[in-house]
Amino acid sequence: MTHTPSSGPYDGNALAGPLSEVFAVEVTTAVARCRGCGRSSAVAELAVYGPEPGLVGRCPGCADVLMRVVRRPGEVWLDLGGISALRFEVPQ
Repeated sequence: MTHTPSSGPYDGNALAGPLSEVFAVEVTTAVARCRGCGRSSAVAELAVYGPEPGLVGRCPGCADVLMRVVRRPGEVWLDLGGISALRFEVPQ
């Protein structure tokens, strides 16, 4: 198995493309609350590592893993286990 070393951190805007395939709203402006430390941050403020085997978004406060996004042909795997709440603004 060949392993590609992770790069980063990038900011949470690196998640915009993969998450746009899953959500109908702009996710990088959503506010995620960290399950570990309770800090609320825009998804764009997360420290993102990857790209292989997927993208990992970490809390800018405590560095806990908030989300993982893995793309495979024909599917997207999304783990939001580190987020206790995700708030979106939607047009009225």
